[in-house]
Amino acid sequence: MSKIYAAITGVQGYVPDYVMTNKEMETLVDTNDEWITERTGIKERRILKGEGQGTSVMGIEAVKGLLKKTNTDPAEIDLVICATVTPDMPFPDTANIIADAVGIKNAFCFDISAACSGFLYALTTGAKFIESGNHKKVIIIGGDKMSSIIDYSDRTTCVIFGDGAGAVMLEPNTEGYGVIDYIHHSDGSGQAYLYQKAGGSRFPATPDTILAREHFVYQNGKPVFRAAVEGMSDVVLRIMKRNHLNADNVAWLVPHQANKRIIETVSRMTDFPSEKVMVNIQKYGNTTAGTLPLCLWDYESQLKKGDNIILTAFGGGFTWGAIYIKWAY
Repeated sequence: MSKIYAAITGVQGYVPDYVMTNKEMETLVDTNDEWITERTGIKERRILKGEGQGTSVMGIEAVKGLLKKTNTDPAEIDLVICATVTPDMPFPDTANIIADAVGIKNAFCFDISAACSGFLYALTTGAKFIESGNHKKVIIIGGDKMSSIIDYSDRTTCVIFGDGAGAVMLEPNTEGYGVIDYIHHSDGSGQAYLYQKAGGSRFPATPDTILAREHFVYQNGKPVFRAAVEGMSDVVLRIMKRNHLNADNVAWLVPHQANKRIIETVSRMTDFPSEKVMVNIQKYGNTTAGTLPLCLWDYESQLKKGDNIILTAFGGGFTWGAIYIKWAY
């Protein structure tokens, strides 16, 4: 019997209409377009506006587009996984909300929380369900409404993040296309450098936590930068070595869009030329779990069947990893 691989058979993204430019950022905090562009590579980011608008709003639009693009009946979907650190609510899972809204009734659904590595973790998890032979159509969503947990008086974080979501369809493939290999890691000591303190069971919401602005993202940039470039470079080099790959026979490196300097450093450390590195951070900023599927969506027209692609990410926790995919269409 031929080995079953989990192939990506469609990708779709969604970003909100509202564009927050660096010029607008200058009106909120002590910063400027030149500084933001030089340090992060970001020129603008999308922001989800409106009352009662959560991550599911973006996930719903991405999944609707994906179902239409792949000509898939919602009833055919077996499983939906949503990677996010900004769920609509603590429960039910945002995956459940998205599935209900798009008419997916025959699937089980759950969320994965791994910060910027969430889409990688979710993709690997979904692939295993396909590889089991028991599931035929799995949707993986990565999305975050980072504007909901960003302090717009903190210039070290507010210039970086934006809102957005993307989704991919996974289906069985016996021709060798799909998710070929993965490496994932976690290091809980990283919680000291990148976290959202309040809002969980340790520090539930109180007037004091709100006044102390503890429901926003905190980041200590230098140790995060160092851990990110070292972690992503290491797993990319390792996954290429054990699959006999190099920068010549890999079509694309798809790094998490954290900031331009991290992307450029990882590219240099892994010996990838810039023309083989997917970059769209200038348009969307860091959308956390949304960056990787949004990259695949933006570059979809440049992908060819059989392309070797390496995805890599690093997130709070710390979490990081890499996936080797052979593109299926």
